[in-house]
Amino acid sequence: MMLEVKNMVVSYGRIQAVKGIDFDVPAKSIVTLLGINGAGKSTTLRALSGLLPLTSGEIWFEGERIDALPAHKIVERGIAQSPEGRRLFKNMSVQDNLMLGAFSRSDADGIKKDLDRVYDMFEVLASRRNEPAGLFSGGEQQMLAIGRAMMSRPKLLMLDEPSMGLSPIMTQLIMKTIKELRSEGMTILLVEQNAQAALSLADKGYVLEVGNITLSDTGKALLKDDRVRRAYLGAD
Repeated sequence: MMLEVKNMVVSYGRIQAVKGIDFDVPAKSIVTLLGINGAGKSTTLRALSGLLPLTSGEIWFEGERIDALPAHKIVERGIAQSPEGRRLFKNMSVQDNLMLGAFSRSDADGIKKDLDRVYDMFEVLASRRNEPAGLFSGGEQQMLAIGRAMMSRPKLLMLDEPSMGLSPIMTQLIMKTIKELRSEGMTILLVEQNAQAALSLADKGYVLEVGNITLSDTGKALLKDDRVRRAYLGAD
């Protein structure tokens, strides 16, 4: 198992945002976390990235416990996150934003190879690599955010709301990209409010409600689950 989360509790002061959840992410799979705003999805990813401390519980990555490691060490172990809202440096060029994703690396040849890979995957970034990121559309910025996360050469790529604010066409493109990354062997943990798109891709899904996991199953099974259909797919 690539990632195992055991009884993880994350608090903001006296408020428990994540209340003792357990889940796992097998290698070379897509696992999705579903839930409405405030369910604890982004908090979970921030804790996995080392940006928030655990109140209690354990995080294991490739058989090693990592919940006491600082964020930069977690990146070095092979976990990268494309955060909600993208968080780009908008006054910096596309290429400079991408190179920041490789801050923990020193293998110049490998960095060049991965930069070319990102440009091959997102051609619009290649053609405008010297332009400030702030000039790009929301969808193009999302491509850049994913590309930046890929530049650390992660084993586990965590994506937080990659379709937020995007047009249906751009959402389809981002989801196609996620599928392609999995086909190349990338392991992906996807937080996404577009339940239809996420579950159509996911090997497994978990539903978070007020900090608790209330449902888990394969993506296909959750798509057919009446509780999921009523709550997240707009079905009667």
